[in-house]
Amino acid sequence: MNKITVVGAGRVGESTAQFIATQDLCREIALLDINEGAASGAALDIQEDAPLFKFDTRLSGSADPEIMADSELIIITAGIPRKPGMSRSDVMEVNVKVTDQIIANTLKYAPDAMMLFVSNPVDILTYRAWKKTGWDRNRIFGQAGVLDSTRMASFISLETGYSSMDIDAMVLGGHGDSMVPMMRYTTIAGIPISNFLDQEKIDDIVTRTRNGGAEILALRQNSSAFAAPAAAVSVMVDAIVNDRKRILPSVAILDNEYGCNDMAIGVPTVLGKNGMEKIIELDLNKQEQSDFDSSVDQVKNDLAVLATL
Repeated sequence: MNKITVVGAGRVGESTAQFIATQDLCREIALLDINEGAASGAALDIQEDAPLFKFDTRLSGSADPEIMADSELIIITAGIPRKPGMSRSDVMEVNVKVTDQIIANTLKYAPDAMMLFVSNPVDILTYRAWKKTGWDRNRIFGQAGVLDSTRMASFISLETGYSSMDIDAMVLGGHGDSMVPMMRYTTIAGIPISNFLDQEKIDDIVTRTRNGGAEILALRQNSSAFAAPAAAVSVMVDAIVNDRKRILPSVAILDNEYGCNDMAIGVPTVLGKNGMEKIIELDLNKQEQSDFDSSVDQVKNDLAVLATL
């Protein structure tokens, strides 16, 4: 890929740019932020570690949205973060306004790009962009499931003592307290997790996964998570840039998949050079379907609020 723009030069945005640059996933990264110094400073800081990490990506930063011009992928990390005690939905009103401006700038300067949303509430902002742009759904998607899944895999590794490299986890649904950790589809070296942990331990991991972001926020107090979210974004970017056709849980616009329509929520997707190329429909059992329906209801509640903004 030639050019990627990261909108928002805060901790998530800067870390995202660092991961993408380090992996040489594109020739140029533009950092856009309302704070000129934050964008330019982050870009220069990352550029100066190029000789150490051996990458040739060129970085620049600006407060002028024209820096987005000719980007093939726009990654949105801008907006206000949660504070302790806040839900992801609590930041919706402000972040919708921020997103609307980013959408307008994208349509003006990078109308052929794809958009990857990280800002919260990610399901709602992804849907908002799809409705505002009128683009095909493959071009607009969100990051949530990769992060939630890697958090769950980390907790499983910590609990079992087994290598995290052998753990495959899957989390569906909205990016919030109603997310749906799919333990039946979670394995260690291809072996179902139930072979290693009893139900009480599994339930504890499910709860911790649902509260993963809030746990970090409560510990840090002055910052939400940024390293793991940025790493999750870089995995998605790698799948797109290298056309890997990876099956990764992503926020996608549903068109009658999972019995849903006209909404965005986390489901297994195939990511490749065309963005979100396919949605994988899993066969859910009764409990999984019930949990997924509850998550859908929560997203629909947020969409009802969105309609009033």
